[in-house]
Amino acid sequence: MDKFKKTFAFLFFILSGIVLGGFLASVCTDVPYFYWMSWGRDLGVENFAVDFYVIRFNLGFMIHATLSQMVTITLALVLFSKIGKNL
Repeated sequence: MDKFKKTFAFLFFILSGIVLGGFLASVCTDVPYFYWMSWGRDLGVENFAVDFYVIRFNLGFMIHATLSQMVTITLALVLFSKIGKNL
């Protein structure tokens, strides 16, 4: 049960960092001195089609990573390392 709590807490901190970073990126887009926080890149495969004449399927996977997400994920990992040892 102890390992489950640590794993759940780790996932919670990582997902919180991703969501908070995305929110910060959208808020900082139009702010004059913090526009750089919304800078980011798209990574992944946009569209990959396989056609076997009878079956056709498309695969794609894209991640939009911003600078603010990298900062908040790092902060979440530091915070987890402080709090995680007490779980």
